[in-house]
Amino acid sequence: MVGSAALDGTRPFPNPAASATIRHVPTVVTGEGESFAVVCHREEGLWQVELLPERLTEDVDGLLAAVSGQPSEVPAIVLVDIGDDFFVAARNVGGRRMLLLSDVTAAAVDPLARQVCEELDLDIPDDDEMDEVWPAGDLDLFTDLGMGSMEVGALLADLDAYADEQLLALARRLGFGEAFNRVVDVVVR
Repeated sequence: MVGSAALDGTRPFPNPAASATIRHVPTVVTGEGESFAVVCHREEGLWQVELLPERLTEDVDGLLAAVSGQPSEVPAIVLVDIGDDFFVAARNVGGRRMLLLSDVTAAAVDPLARQVCEELDLDIPDDDEMDEVWPAGDLDLFTDLGMGSMEVGALLADLDAYADEQLLALARRLGFGEAFNRVVDVVVR
C-alpha cells in the first residue's frame, strides 16, 4: 500500500505565506519527554498545532479518531514521535484512512507500530529482516499539500536523523514548523 510518486510533479503548498499559530497547549508529563503526539490543522488560513494526550502514542484508533475530529480547511494531520526512534503520521483524506510508519521494524517491539502494521495489513518483520529500516504505508499522504511521495521517501531515507528531526523537517516543509517546534519544546523541557 506504499504510495507512488506523482509523475507530473506536486502541487504548490496552498497559501505558503500563511503563518502558523498555536492554540491551547495542555500541560502533559510524558515521563521521559521523548514520545508525543500532535494534531495539525488549518483554520482561516493558519496552521494550528495542538498536543494530544499521551495515551494516544499507543492507540492507532485514537489517533485516527483525533485526525477525523478536527475542523480544518484541509484534512488534519496527526504526527507521533515514539522515543525519537520512529514516527507515525495519520490523515483522513476524502474518507480514506492514511497511515505512514517511518520504520516498519519498530512493529517488532512497539505496540503503536504493531497496530499501524495491522491497520495496513502488513506482516511484522522477522528477525532476519530487522537489519534494514524501511517505511510502510502511504508515502503520498501529503501530496495534496504539495509534498509528494518521492520527497517523503527522501526524508525517510535519512537514517542519521532522529524521528523528531524528521518530523520537524516535515512540519517546516508543510508550513507549520515554527508552531510544531514550540509545541514540541513544551514536551521535551
